[in-house]
Amino acid sequence: MFFKLAVVVSLLMTTSSAADENHLGFVYNGFRSANLSLDGSAEFTSNGLLELTNQTIQQVGHAFYPNPISFNNSTNGTAFSFSTTFVFGIVSENPAVSGHGMAFVIAPTRGLPDALPSQFLGLFNESNDLNTSNHILAVEFDTVQAKQFSDINNNHVGIDINGLESVESYPAGYYDNENGQFKNLTLISAKPMQVWVDYNGVKKQINVSIAPFNFDEPRLPLLSLSRDLSPILNEIMYVGFSAATGSVLTSHHYVLGWSFMINGQAQELSLSQLPKLPRLGPKKRSKPFTIGLPIISVSITLAAVLGMVYVIRRKRKFAEVLEDWELVYGTHRFKYKDLYIATKGFRDRELLGTGGFGRVYRGILPTSKIEIAVKRISHESRQGMKEFVAEIVSMGRLRHRNLVQLLGYCRRKGELLLVYDYMPNGSLDKYLYGQPKITLNWRQRFRVIKGVALGLLYLHEEWEQVVVHRDVKASNVLLDAELNGRLGDFGLARLYDHGTDPQTTHIVGTLGYLAPEHTRTGKATTSTDVFAFGAFLLEVACGRRPIDPRAPTEDVVLVDWVLGFYYRGELVEARDPNSGTEYIAEELELVLRLGLLCSHSEPRARPSMRQVVQYLERDVALPELPAFGISVTGLRTLANGEEFDEFATFFPPSSMGLSVTASSSVIADSLLSGGR
Repeated sequence: MFFKLAVVVSLLMTTSSAADENHLGFVYNGFRSANLSLDGSAEFTSNGLLELTNQTIQQVGHAFYPNPISFNNSTNGTAFSFSTTFVFGIVSENPAVSGHGMAFVIAPTRGLPDALPSQFLGLFNESNDLNTSNHILAVEFDTVQAKQFSDINNNHVGIDINGLESVESYPAGYYDNENGQFKNLTLISAKPMQVWVDYNGVKKQINVSIAPFNFDEPRLPLLSLSRDLSPILNEIMYVGFSAATGSVLTSHHYVLGWSFMINGQAQELSLSQLPKLPRLGPKKRSKPFTIGLPIISVSITLAAVLGMVYVIRRKRKFAEVLEDWELVYGTHRFKYKDLYIATKGFRDRELLGTGGFGRVYRGILPTSKIEIAVKRISHESRQGMKEFVAEIVSMGRLRHRNLVQLLGYCRRKGELLLVYDYMPNGSLDKYLYGQPKITLNWRQRFRVIKGVALGLLYLHEEWEQVVVHRDVKASNVLLDAELNGRLGDFGLARLYDHGTDPQTTHIVGTLGYLAPEHTRTGKATTSTDVFAFGAFLLEVACGRRPIDPRAPTEDVVLVDWVLGFYYRGELVEARDPNSGTEYIAEELELVLRLGLLCSHSEPRARPSMRQVVQYLERDVALPELPAFGISVTGLRTLANGEEFDEFATFFPPSSMGLSVTASSSVIADSLLSGGR
């Protein structure tokens, strides 16, 4: 879902006379003395390049022609013809990947203040994408396949109208003028390319072509769309460029030269005058010019021997397990050496936390300087490893603002390492239990709850496959810099196709969040995730774990404790006192009742995550809870008492229809074996 080079055509405004308005044009052969309006990360380089973005993450850069231009006939409301050509280049530190893309823009305003970085390219945001009031036309050069926008592949050109879902697209390339053959182009090749965009206001047709630098314009355009742009282009518009970087993938986006004309052909660029793109990588060093002296020979030999010893020792230190079937996952696999350096040798000072399935460390990748979190998981058996890694790589393609991005993996003998985006504010449970220095008020908690619900809805229904998380709990919800909740730790997640039944697996997850049917059948489903989400709702609202062995006997199980308040008509009194006194009683009661409904022992009685989101957004009224009888709670404990509070078995009230059929020892054995 990732790198876009979009050419966006927005409508221009001008203040000149009527005769000038209808034939306005300009040309920039480099940008040494250009008069453009810049914002964000955009700047001019010393050699005359227009640099829209550098390799800083989550940045937007805009560069606009400063004067408004008339783009529509005020008499009859028809759009004028226009023509533009420009030369661009994308330079990335890693030549195999780039992010996120750039755009040539004609928009109703100079600058796009509400636009987002990453896949939105600094043009749109989640709320206005595909909004007909945008009045924006775009030609995108896309290097990341985004399912969200129905991209055809990860290297294509597309025409966009008011949004990033292309109305016409084709793989990047050009038709040779001599033989008519189609030749592919790689947009992230770090080589300059020239683009031509022409709109015929009489024929109502827009043509887009691209070719290598110093090639003539192809006679056969790459894209040709018959569309009247009069409803799209306002009478007055601005024209310019936009680019953006993401949270992981970044690039330098450059414009070398630019020509534009209304009601005429854009003037040709003087290609020989254009500045050069910066070279990739360091300059080559010259070879030694003299050899042969005995002392030099001895020194070189000694250095070689010492170097071999050093290399052998380092290879052993950073040895990995790499099988043939893993070669296809190249971009998703990290080198152990990079992770070792990033975490400073997995020092305890970098330790973020320890759970039942591994230790998590903070790190900074040595090349990109991106902050990551690395989870180390022990594994001794190769059985099922191929399928497990395939699922990990598939889940690396999940893209949602309320999910922690799984970046990739690394495998060593007896050890698996999962690499995630780093969340600066840590896990949610640190703000709920013990005596936290910082607590979350109700407004912040409710926002986290809704965010996690949206993330689960995406996993269950909106991605290309069904993803069952299998370990929804507060310690697996991480908070970003703005305290938004993001569901993470996909080490136990399973995938299956929409419309198919999940397969029976080992019982895995955290005891206290396991649905009763999961312990009976071994099948993890979206409904078992909903059950865990119900425990999570009560956990966040009440500030208590699903099972608290230190509590009085009648209050050990959180559901029973909340039901007591429900029966007495005092449901809001179950709230966490640390959430403060400023809360909306209706919201709090909604969350507690919804937590009880999701915790129902009968899967058919639980709502889907789509229904949960509708209840939380108050689009649909929450139904009345079913009548509960007297609660009789069965409680089992693990043999290892040290982990009791983390993995206590949670069995809902028998009055809700639960019969316990799995012994605690079987569950514990499954969990401690790693679950796969």
